[in-house]
Amino acid sequence: MKQYVIDQLRPNDFESLKNFLDEKHGPALMGGIYWIPVDEELLNPVQAAHTECQPHCFALELDYTTLSAELLVRTLAKVRCQCMGYADKKQREWMMDFVDATLERLGISV
Repeated sequence: MKQYVIDQLRPNDFESLKNFLDEKHGPALMGGIYWIPVDEELLNPVQAAHTECQPHCFALELDYTTLSAELLVRTLAKVRCQCMGYADKKQREWMMDFVDATLERLGISV
């Protein structure tokens, strides 16, 4: 699986991230997994056409020492669909920017 991983989080970092993600995107439904919707303007043509599969999301997993962004665009409506797949360059950059901006906003240095 392709991922963008931030490791060696400190206990305070974990708490800050958890509180932020719970407030903005949660609470986490399965363990520490949060579903981050991809901006609609970033959807590829197949994803945009699959309105019944929207929102398309990235999975962001938070545990005590690691924040991992899975670089797979998923739909929460189906287990498999042709609209799911690895992020293209714009989507990948958007997710990495989202993670980096969240860390900066919370004052977490890595």
